Amino acid sequence: MQNLFNHRKIEISKLKIYRKNNPTFLPKEIPDNLFKACPNCNENITKEEWESNLFVCNKCGHHLRIGAVERIRELCDINSFSEFDAEITTYNEENFYQYDEKLEKARTNSGINEAVVCGVGEISGIKAVVCAMDSNFMMGSMGKVVGEKITRSIEYATMKKLPLIVATASGGARMQEGIISLMQMAKTSAALKKFNDKGLLYITILTDPTTGGVSASFAMLGDIIIAEPKAYIGFAGKRVIEKTINEKLPEEFQKSEFLLKKGFVDLIVSRNRLKDTLHKLLILHGVK
Repeated sequence: MQNLFNHRKIEISKLKIYRKNNPTFLPKEIPDNLFKACPNCNENITKEEWESNLFVCNKCGHHLRIGAVERIRELCDINSFSEFDAEITTYNEENFYQYDEKLEKARTNSGINEAVVCGVGEISGIKAVVCAMDSNFMMGSMGKVVGEKITRSIEYATMKKLPLIVATASGGARMQEGIISLMQMAKTSAALKKFNDKGLLYITILTDPTTGGVSASFAMLGDIIIAEPKAYIGFAGKRVIEKTINEKLPEEFQKSEFLLKKGFVDLIVSRNRLKDTLHKLLILHGVK
């Protein structure tokens, strides 16, 4: 696999925590007092209010989707995060039709090079490896670079004996990369087996949406699985399942609250309590 990437050595460079082409509020020139309606309750909320409330509606509690950089800013202490392998990017190895154009558009819209940002940071003073997926980059789909970056992060956490926290947001495996994208399911899971054998702590945060090959691999392998409220989580889509079994599924099917009842997730945590919850869990499990 070495020929697929620029290098194998893990390098750490400082991640500039800033909003670049923030997909939630484009373009950047939009004034702070402009209203953006909540997609759930239609309450008009200013950009400034959305940002101050971590992109959660202050009326109904609806959680907007956020990018990887915003997620890291919310989870990690200020200036504590250093990124792994920021320079690794995908190229169109199989010459898939219009894949180059889609990659370039994704980089422009999201402001990052790939659908995941990985690195090491501190959560209320506790050091941890943190990976955050970004649904603004080709719906957070998992190709060879996403799988490689997550695997390297797992290996780094194993080597340094650090807890691992992964925030997922993905439509699943990336179809433009075929079987190579599906291989990432096994690769990340194998790395997690070695991580688990060391008795280290792995926490996953399932956000809207977490589906397909990501949900069928590292997303559901956490020692503790946390979900944001009303996040869409599953493998195949609801309509596909209904057509397959020829039955109507419950309205709340594949929402985080439904999965909590069925035992698939351990906790549902609102975004404004997430960092504090992670800190408490890390302390509870003896991480210092």
